[in-house]
Amino acid sequence: MPDLTGRTVLVAGATSTVGHAAVRALAEAGARVVAVGRSEERLAPLVALGARGEAADLTDEAAVEALAGRLHGDGLTVDGVLHLVGGWRGGGGLAGQTEADYRVLEASLTALRHVSREFFDDLARSPAGRLAIVSSTAVERPLAGGASYAAVKAASEAWVRAVAHGFEKHARDAGEPGHAAAVVLRVTSLRGLEEAVAGTFVGLWDAGAEANGSAVRISADEGAGEA
Repeated sequence: MPDLTGRTVLVAGATSTVGHAAVRALAEAGARVVAVGRSEERLAPLVALGARGEAADLTDEAAVEALAGRLHGDGLTVDGVLHLVGGWRGGGGLAGQTEADYRVLEASLTALRHVSREFFDDLARSPAGRLAIVSSTAVERPLAGGASYAAVKAASEAWVRAVAHGFEKHARDAGEPGHAAAVVLRVTSLRGLEEAVAGTFVGLWDAGAEANGSAVRISADEGAGEA
């Protein structure tokens, strides 16, 4: 396990099962963890694990700016972001893909855009910045009943690839080797893979900046591998 002592890592959507696994894994690796969720009550168990709990609506741009202000005001810069904001809605074929369902799913992309923009400079300037999202193999073969879900995941992956390009450009403009990496972690289903996802994310600090722009498939049978 990489030694993340001195690193500050933000887990967005930390109150989920995979969020708990990620907070534990990061804390065990020595990271300073900032656990972000909507509910202070649901953040309490993560605070008990040693994380700094931050209640915030990440779909609200002003709230994300305020979050960054609080962290920077306390002398913290972010070295890693694990984006876990999301959910699933689907079924009923294309006709069953309601606009309301899509808007709920789209919130995860909105949160990703706000968080990655607000903390981009922190990550790009870090000696080893890492950003990762959990996506789905549905982007490779979207089904009618999950069209909205797959569309949002595909858009989120495109955004992460753009962040990866931003990291490359930042390093090139600075005339130095790249140190940051933006990565997509793909699963068919998260159930039963929470620990594997957490471990793979922590392992990105060993992977180096060469991982920038990559997609990693995580499965129960194969573990982590290039998608």
